[in-house]
Amino acid sequence: MQDQGPSPRKRTGGRRVRSRKKKRHQLGNEPTETTVAEPRFRTIDARGNERKIRALSTNVAQVADGEETVEAEIEDVTENPANVNYVRRNIITKGAVIETSAGTARVTSRPGQSGQVSAVVVE
Repeated sequence: MQDQGPSPRKRTGGRRVRSRKKKRHQLGNEPTETTVAEPRFRTIDARGNERKIRALSTNVAQVADGEETVEAEIEDVTENPANVNYVRRNIITKGAVIETSAGTARVTSRPGQSGQVSAVVVE
């Protein structure tokens, strides 16, 4: 999500003159659309001397089934409530239903933010 700063228009509809350029926290980035493929990661600077690891693509998921967690191979994306077109493009986001070697699972992590796919088994 990109913060574009204050509106360039006033409440009356008139245009406001920019007093300064955008600050760093208002710049933002395009969303990382994590695909099912060989693992590729990118490290980016985040706010407050932190780093984020973006998963550009991955084919491994940590799947939890009750108390047991196993590392499973991601085979396919079967459902994605974020965008219907993400299913045919095999894009993983939080809430996506994926087909793994451990069964059907729902993604609980944000791969574009954390760099890993965590999921729970769906009956």
